Amino acid sequence: MKTFTFFLILTGLSLIVPGCKKTDSSDPPVVKDPYAMFTYSIKENGVVSFTNTSTDATSYLWNFGDNTTSTATTVTFEHQYLQNGTYHVTLTAYGNGKSAGAYADLNITTVVSETVTDIDGNVYHTITIGTQVWMVENLKTTKYNDGTSIPLVTDNVEWSTLSTPGYCWYDNDAASPYGALYNWFTVNTGKLAPTGWHVATNAEWTILTTYLGGATVCGGKLKEAGTTHWLSPNEGANNETGFTALPGGYRFSNGSYYYIGERGYWWSSSEYDAMEAWGRGMTSFYSDVNIFMAIKIFGHSVRCVKD
Repeated sequence: MKTFTFFLILTGLSLIVPGCKKTDSSDPPVVKDPYAMFTYSIKENGVVSFTNTSTDATSYLWNFGDNTTSTATTVTFEHQYLQNGTYHVTLTAYGNGKSAGAYADLNITTVVSETVTDIDGNVYHTITIGTQVWMVENLKTTKYNDGTSIPLVTDNVEWSTLSTPGYCWYDNDAASPYGALYNWFTVNTGKLAPTGWHVATNAEWTILTTYLGGATVCGGKLKEAGTTHWLSPNEGANNETGFTALPGGYRFSNGSYYYIGERGYWWSSSEYDAMEAWGRGMTSFYSDVNIFMAIKIFGHSVRCVKD
């Protein structure tokens, strides 16, 4: 376990003057070098121990780079990261009308990710977000959890006439990194997810988006960052949750494929009416999560939640 010391001097309205001394106990705090400084050590299971070595500051604001902050005044305390990744940590110290900041980029590689394996042997990583445990990858099983095969439908005409379960790969490419596309009849069997898991309901999607600040802002927190899979600009994407949403596109009712790299659509297991079911969508152009109703014959991606 390595321990690091980090400091950076930043001034507010006034300059830091080295060598200033207090003349008596009634004087305000004197800003000294280093005014903002901390050490940290990365421990097991994503836990980081921070020690604040700032001097003369009267208040502190920590930003841990994972959507959490703290005003901890204790010298040493711990913070736990739930996912591996690089986190930009900042400490801002305040006092005597001045402020200074220190920062560090923490590379967390100690989080032990749990996994789940489907009936085909595909392994999925998991992520805890609030009270829910989600799969990190889109589902790609070709069998139900009882071992029976799901019909693979490659022909456009056959797909367009389905009123029974079926799945496909975008452009019939089984090597697609985006997972499989399923019609809602497949989801509705209740046998698509691995044992102990289920396809997320409409209500569970709402719990997720609400926990992350609401549907209008949370898409960026869920989308994979960068443009390896998402087309530019991949607006707002930082994947701070580790959910790693991918733009798998969808299959239309006539069997045609659309929007890979630009949009991702996920079924919920909740029915809207006899013709449609609920789902969620994200795009490269916005940082929100859209709720939609789609015809059950459409092919969409699927994410599962732990029972």
